[in-house]
Amino acid sequence: MNSAVEQLLSGPRPLPIVAAGDSVLRRRAEPYDGSLSADVLADLITAMRETMLAAPGVGLAAPQIGLGVQLAVLEDLATLPSEAARVRDRSPLPFRVLVNPSYRTVGDDVAAFYEGCLSVPGYQAVVERPSAVHLVATDENGAPVDEVVSGWAARIVAHETDHLHGTLYLDKAFTRSLTTNDNYLRRWATPTPLAARAELGF
Repeated sequence: MNSAVEQLLSGPRPLPIVAAGDSVLRRRAEPYDGSLSADVLADLITAMRETMLAAPGVGLAAPQIGLGVQLAVLEDLATLPSEAARVRDRSPLPFRVLVNPSYRTVGDDVAAFYEGCLSVPGYQAVVERPSAVHLVATDENGAPVDEVVSGWAARIVAHETDHLHGTLYLDKAFTRSLTTNDNYLRRWATPTPLAARAELGF
């Protein structure tokens, strides 16, 4: 893994993002075993954050840059109108790193909203996800993470953790909701997908 990471980091920044159809996105990533030096890991995390923000996105998993290892970065500036933020239970998520994460659903509440993916550029679809998840992981320093995450942050955690298990958001989406970004902005960019559900039939 060291050589793959060093080769990746010696290339252009932002890092190239792997698109759907590449097998690395469909394999379960290997658990991170601490084999990278502190400096190389820090450089990788910095590069992943730069790539995520440049895209722009709110999360990036290592398979999306071609590395089959269980590592993801998350950060949501939540720059959207206040009404949409309220309806979606979306607030800023400070930058964080998840190593070897897993999650399980907390409670019965679910929320269905449009979401996209940097590895499926140009499209969005509605995904129903749990409103809260119990996240277990470690951070980049090896400190344990064991917490309940709710709202839009739970959606981000689930989306990025799914990447590490070979799952794309389209696997869980209402496929009839699939829309181009242009059509989403023109027709369906409302706080909830209710109008899209009625018109597109999902």
